[in-house]
Order: sequence, then C-alpha cells, then structure tokens
Amino acid sequence: MPFDLPAFYPILDTEIAARYGVDVTFAAREILAGGARILQFRHKGFFSRDVFAAMERVAAVCRDAGVPFVVNDRADLAVLTNAVLHLGQEDLPPAAARKITGPDTIIGYSTHNETQLRAAVAEGVADYLALGPIFGTASKENPDPTVGLAELKRLRPLANRPLVAIGGITRQNARAVLAAGADSVAVIGDLFADPGNLRGCVEDWIAVTRDAKNV
Repeated sequence: MPFDLPAFYPILDTEIAARYGVDVTFAAREILAGGARILQFRHKGFFSRDVFAAMERVAAVCRDAGVPFVVNDRADLAVLTNAVLHLGQEDLPPAAARKITGPDTIIGYSTHNETQLRAAVAEGVADYLALGPIFGTASKENPDPTVGLAELKRLRPLANRPLVAIGGITRQNARAVLAAGADSVAVIGDLFADPGNLRGCVEDWIAVTRDAKNV
C-alpha cells in the first residue's frame, strides 16, 4: 500500500538513549514536539518486560500525536502495538513477516547493496526500502560496507517505492544524501548530538530536510 514517508526519519535507539541517561518516553515526546512525523523504536538487546513496557509507552506517545510508530525487527511486537514494522536482512523475510502481520501493516526492509535491493524489489512485499550505510556509522556493530553517495544515486532508480538512506547521516551531509535520490534520511546517532536539546535538534533536522526537498 502507498506510504507517505517523511523526509526526516528519527530512530530512537534504547542503547544510545541509556548511554546519555535519557528516558525513552521523554525522548519520544521531545522528538515529536520538535516536529517529527514518524518514530522508530530500536532495541537490539534482550526484549525484557521492562523494555516492552517502555516500547508501549513510546507507542502511546506516537498514537496520541497521530504519528506512525515503527517497531524494529519484531513482527509479533508490531502486531501487539499496531505499528509499522521495519525488518533487517537477518530478520524474518518480509513475505514471512506478512503472514504474521496481515495485509494492512506497513513493512520497511533494509538493504545494503545492489543484490539485496534488487531481491527486495523483486519480492515486492515491503512498502518502503532502506539502503545503507551511506557513510561510516558507529551505531551498529559490524556494519556492512559503506554504500556512498555515488552508489546511492546509481541504485536509486532500481527501487520502485520510497527509499530511506541510513548510516552516518548528519545535518551537514543530509542535503547531499537527499540530492542523490533518497526520499528520506534515517537518523540515529545525530539525534543525540546535544542530548539536552532533543527538540531543538529535531527542529534543525526538519528545517534541513525541508530546505533540501525544496531545492
């Protein structure tokens, strides 16, 4: 189904938030108050009851704001929270996840190279795709090889649906990423460039992506 993907796609990583001593529910409120129109909850460790409770609180913040809430990796948790589901290459394939979520759940799918991108397009299940890391990133252990701007521009025509660029994207290089063809930029680490001013950071990001799209 068509999915209106915002140009700025913030990803709230629980490990990064904890590193800076920021409560994820507070962070979600500040991110949305800054103008974000989508929010992904990213948790790569053990999914305890406490983590699930935190996820439910963030989901409620998004629901109250009328903003899509995205669950990373877990089809079952996406169903429980009525969320968008974002899958990686090591998760369930989109076709298998669709059997769990049903036809109405929006599914995003990460790719890291031409082979994976072509396979995702051929499968035809995901509503939007992601490609990266565009630049070097410190938010993922053992990251895939860097894609780069030239390869993003070359591969963009292969994706017949919205494409999110991810990996090492900052306010300084985001315009170049969007100019290379990305519909949206996913932001993880740079959200916490100033941990005490999440809202201001998001406002900056909204301005950067808006200006880039208007060029």
